[in-house]
Formats: sequence, structure tokens, C-alpha cells
Amino acid sequence: MKLVWKLLRRHISLPQLAGFFLANLLGMLIVLLSLQFYRDVKPIFSEEDGFIRPDYLILCKRISALNTIGLGSVSTFSQKEMNDLKAQPFAKNVGAFTASQYKVACSMGINGVAQFGTEMFFESVPDAFVDVDLSKWHFNEGDDVVPIILPRTYLAIYNFGFAQSQNLPKISEGVVGMVEMTIMMRGNGLNEYIKGRVIGFSTRLNTILVPESFIRWSNARYAPEADTEPSRIILEVKNPADDAIVNYINEKGYEMEDDKLDAGRMTFFLRLVSGIVMLVGLLISMLSFYILMLSIYLLVEKNTEKMRTLLLIGYSPARVALPYQLLTIGMNATVLLLAIGGLCLLRSLYMQQLWSVFPQMQDGSILPAVLLGIVLFAIVSLANALVIRRRINIIWNNK
Repeated sequence: MKLVWKLLRRHISLPQLAGFFLANLLGMLIVLLSLQFYRDVKPIFSEEDGFIRPDYLILCKRISALNTIGLGSVSTFSQKEMNDLKAQPFAKNVGAFTASQYKVACSMGINGVAQFGTEMFFESVPDAFVDVDLSKWHFNEGDDVVPIILPRTYLAIYNFGFAQSQNLPKISEGVVGMVEMTIMMRGNGLNEYIKGRVIGFSTRLNTILVPESFIRWSNARYAPEADTEPSRIILEVKNPADDAIVNYINEKGYEMEDDKLDAGRMTFFLRLVSGIVMLVGLLISMLSFYILMLSIYLLVEKNTEKMRTLLLIGYSPARVALPYQLLTIGMNATVLLLAIGGLCLLRSLYMQQLWSVFPQMQDGSILPAVLLGIVLFAIVSLANALVIRRRINIIWNNK
């Protein structure tokens, strides 16, 4: 074996091997880093409380002066209009806001001391559109507490406006459970009370949310004759950059809240750019792997005469191929280890930056990227070994 290796390595160019090695290392590192970076930033893009959430639009009908005096068109959405919106190709999911049709008043306090009271209202949406943990989001008839979700803007208004001017204690999201709410509901000849508990704050929905089951029960109990057709709907779109959305909304005379379509277009653009960068990285990696395979093949071609001589004096094809196969496996194993080390180093650098901007981010595992590296190592090493063995078999058959 040592004699075979000494004979064959005489024409091996160290600069060439170094070039092949660096190309392979770059390709492996790009692939692993692309996967790991995608997994690390995915929560920012996709989780309910992330920076870039799924694209939701809130639609309502235009209110004119005629509506104010009761002579305008109906401002609610019929079931036919809802079905028509669901049938549009840009619509991914459609839900309706259901409002309370009775009078609601609420008093709030901490540790049994009432701080203030106010008239208010409730709305509900399907659970799929709620951007808060749903583990406590349920209500059954007979329960003495109703869960409530408030807009996050309400917390800021209370802390930096009302509480500051009235010398009341400020409330953080972490101690929201300390807030005690007594809700008075009046309608249909009834005047009843129930406890409320704030379980979270929504950044998506600017309304006071309660579960759909509570709205159905309370409307049936306190306003059985009221019209419950929704005046607002929430729409999840597939592609916020689709011009068909704007055309449809303008054609129907609808309005959007908070210019969310522009934000959605920015979200889609960022996702598109991220996908293009990952695709380019994958193509570079594939080219690097191919160059390494081609280089090893050319190295075998360069030593064809020596291999033919070894085969003629009695060495088997497997024995002649073994030094080159061990060389490629050793190079690929070293590349894998260095790529994993480089991945850990680069990841520590960009994670520090991400944590400074998104301190709520969770530290994920690099195991999927390591497993991908092992799979790539096995595929490339096996492909190189087969190419080498196939070429030596051709030499053996033509000797």
C-alpha cells in the first residue's frame, strides 16, 4: 500500500489540492450556514409574535355622510360577500369580526382596589387569527371568568398617558394577571356581572377580543334579536404584492386599516430576497462539489500510465483506487469538520446581533445543519469513490 501511494502521489499537485480543498470548504460552509441562518431567523419571520408575521389585512366598508343619517348602503358584510372574497385566488383565509350587541361596562383594579371604570365593547375572530398563546383562550357557558386580549397599544396608552396623569401604577405585560376586571353586561332585561382576565396583548388586532364561544353565548343571552353580520373582516393573503388585491378592494369599495398592504409588500420582498440568496448559495455549493469531483477525475487521468503499469504487474483495481479514495474521504472529512467549526464561529457572531435587536429569540440547535453536512459528506465521498473506481476499471479493461 505504501509503495502504491508513493508511486501515485508523485504527480499530485499540492496547490491544486489546496484549491480543490478551499472550493469544497466554501461550498460546504455556504450550505450549512444558509440552512442554519434560515432556521435561526425563521421565528422572526413566521411566529405569531415575530417581526414579519403572515400577511393579514383588515377590511371594512366605506362610511359616508349618508350612512351617518341612516340613508347610505349597508356597512356590514353579507355571507355572499364573504364567500366571494374567499373564492379570490389571492385569499388564503378569511375570518369575520363578531361584535357584542349589548351594553358592556368594566371596572379595573389591582389587589381589590378599583382604579377606574369605562364603557367598552367586545369583538371576536376565529382562533386562527389570534396572535396570542391560545392555551387559556376558551370559554364555556357557566364559566365565571372570561379571557380577554387587549391591543398592545392600549397598554402603552395606559402606562404613558392615563396612569402617568392620574398617579396610578404602571402595568407591564409580565404582571398583567394582577389586573382584576369586573364586567357588567346589560341587555334583554338582564343586568349581570362576570370576571375578566387579560391573558395577553395583540399587535395584529386593534380591538378588545374575547373568545367566539363567549360572543355567541352572550349575544344570544343579552341581544337575541340583534343583527350579528360583521362590519369588519380579516383577510390572510398569499402574496401581498399581488395587484389583484388592490383592484378587488377598489372595485368593491372596501377600505383597509393601517396601510397593512404596504407593510405586507415589504414582507414579501424580504422573503423573496432571502430565498434568492439561499438559492445562489446552493448553486455555488453544487458547483464547488462538481469541481472537486472533476478535479479528482482529472488527477486520475493524469496518472493513467502509472495505474496501467500497476495493474499489469498484478495490483487489483480496488488496491490501485484505494489511495485516491482515501485521499478524497480525508479531504471531505476535514472539510466537514472545518465547515462545522466555521459555522459555529459565524453563528455566534450573527446571533449576538440578532439578540440585540430581538432579545426574545430562542437559541436553536445546530444539529440539523450538522446532519446535513454529514449527508453531503457521505454523498460527495461516495460519488468521488465511484468515479475513481469506474475510471480505474476502464483502464483495467483497456490494458
